[in-house]
Amino acid sequence: MAYERESLIEKHLVAEVKKAGGVAFKFVSPGRRSVPDRIVLLPGGRLVFVECKAPGKPPRADQLREHERLRTLGFTVVVLDSKNLEGILFSPNC
Repeated sequence: MAYERESLIEKHLVAEVKKAGGVAFKFVSPGRRSVPDRIVLLPGGRLVFVECKAPGKPPRADQLREHERLRTLGFTVVVLDSKNLEGILFSPNC
């Protein structure tokens, strides 16, 4: 597999979410680092936080803590390091 940059994975996510009838907002929280890159809103009221990473690159410890905080609140958080969107677009749990 050819190396893919994080930005290409993120662009693919945005395009595919749009095709599915949703939106993928860029998530920036001033004063709070480590929030996921995108808030994905999908038809049917589904919401998924998405952290985009280069292939094989794991989230930092502070990002993992933020992911756990969001999961504790009942949200779905997905770390995306490929163009496979199965856990985002095709998961009934989202």
